[in-house]
Amino acid sequence: MTSKTSSRTLFRRAALATTAVTAALVLAACGGDGSSDGAADAPAASSPASTGAHNDQDVTFAQGMIPHHQQAVEMAGMAADGASSAAVKDLAARIQKAQDPEIETMSGWLKTWGEDVPSAMPGMDHSGGHSSGGGSGMAGMMDQEDMDKLSKASGKDFDTMFLTMMIEHHEGAVEMATTEKTKGRYGPATELADAVITAQTAEIKEMNKLLGKSGA
Repeated sequence: MTSKTSSRTLFRRAALATTAVTAALVLAACGGDGSSDGAADAPAASSPASTGAHNDQDVTFAQGMIPHHQQAVEMAGMAADGASSAAVKDLAARIQKAQDPEIETMSGWLKTWGEDVPSAMPGMDHSGGHSSGGGSGMAGMMDQEDMDKLSKASGKDFDTMFLTMMIEHHEGAVEMATTEKTKGRYGPATELADAVITAQTAEIKEMNKLLGKSGA
């Protein structure tokens, strides 16, 4: 009886030891998939970041769309005092509400990627506008003269000027977003680009209708 018991105990210990060795080998094999020995945890930690892999187009999109959005928000802010139409004021408020968070989101991406975040107040910074370094990346941006005219307008003149300028501005944003959707790599950026295309295309239609009403 005692010899049987002791042989069973030995067998169990041997089985447990084999299991432990097997488990250790499996863990080592999993860790070995990483590029370095001490970084067994690194692949798991960075795998969400691999979803976040980005390319130059993603950087260009964020760096271009941030000042683009900032200018739209600046224009929308003028509507609170300048616009006479409740519909224009409502549209401007919606533009502000939608684009402010998107500016924060894209700024966060650029910081994470170690890239420069464009400075605020683009309407003031881009007084040379279209000709300086922005090119197609800044499609639809107003120059300083346009912004000055809008800031001085009021009533129905403001409404017409705001809608005309914002349609052009939105068309530029849709163009930029379409390029990102086609050539970008970073999932959240291409999703944002798709959202910009959908929302701003709808707003362009809305603004064209408002222009039609004001011109009637």
